Amino acid sequence: MNPNESIYENLGGAERLRKLVEVFYGKVQAHPRLGPLFPADISPVMDKQYRFLTQFFGGPTLYSEVYGHPMMRARHMHVPITEERSEEWLSCMGEALEETGVEEPLRTFVLQRLAGPARHFVNMPAESD
Repeated sequence: MNPNESIYENLGGAERLRKLVEVFYGKVQAHPRLGPLFPADISPVMDKQYRFLTQFFGGPTLYSEVYGHPMMRARHMHVPITEERSEEWLSCMGEALEETGVEEPLRTFVLQRLAGPARHFVNMPAESD
């Protein structure tokens, strides 16, 4: 990990980030509790996530150029997000980072950077089984 570069650059830029998003959403769609939260046509979601992560990780402002200010919590209020789902989302991202060859300490750094927003999106109590 090069501390003189952005996370975006450390991850390998556009091509590698797009691959990470593809692998990640494959895992999300296959997840029994996360998959049903997403539409069958996941392509628009993947594009938004790619744009957001590009910007969030210090790359070009692709998300804001198309959608305006991210306001991510507000944009996710319609989705029932529990602490468990937040952790499962992070787990899928961790697996995707590993599968796409992101090495330590960058992998842990990325997950830590995403943990704050992921937990901030929690908008409902845990589900009872």
